[in-house]
Amino acid sequence: MILNLIYPTIIIVILLTFSFGPAFFALINTGIKHEYKHGAVLAGGVVLSDLFVCVVIILMVHYGAINFLQDEKNQRFAGILAGIILCVFGAFHYRRPITKSEENIEIKAPSSMVFLLKGFFMNLFNPAVWFLWLGNVTGVGKSFNYSVVKMVIYFSIVLGLVFTVELFKVFLAGKIKKFFTDRIMHLVNITTGTLLIIFGVVLIYNHYF
Repeated sequence: MILNLIYPTIIIVILLTFSFGPAFFALINTGIKHEYKHGAVLAGGVVLSDLFVCVVIILMVHYGAINFLQDEKNQRFAGILAGIILCVFGAFHYRRPITKSEENIEIKAPSSMVFLLKGFFMNLFNPAVWFLWLGNVTGVGKSFNYSVVKMVIYFSIVLGLVFTVELFKVFLAGKIKKFFTDRIMHLVNITTGTLLIIFGVVLIYNHYF
């Protein structure tokens, strides 16, 4: 059975770490703008959110309550709410960034909890994450006879691998930071904010209409 799980494990890790969604761009942006610790905390928030969604989906599948996710009204509400939240997150990226000439001025940076909650809720309110995990749980669950304990243990290990890859992404983003001028940093900020707003608008449009 272990050999049979190698392929789906690789696929799940790739999907979670290289799906170009809001969390991906926010993670890269944080790795470039802030120190490694803040990027790592944001990544931790995203992975904790994935674990939370995973456990919820596992319990819903186990107790036969999966129709809740497939209800059209629930999908519409979740999609519109997620779109609004992403637009708000995106708007914050339009703030004027701190320039290199200002770096020596003591400015209070956001706390680690802010980055943790940002990663958690940005990922949590993305409907695509819920359906991705629905596919993961139903696809792999058969190998464990849909045992809640076995699936939680398996996906916890998978998310451990995901977290490792996310940390590597933050590390690489931090390494290229020194090559970025103030203008490029501002463009990175604007681009990230614009992408988040586009994701949000698309979600609102698709679920409202």
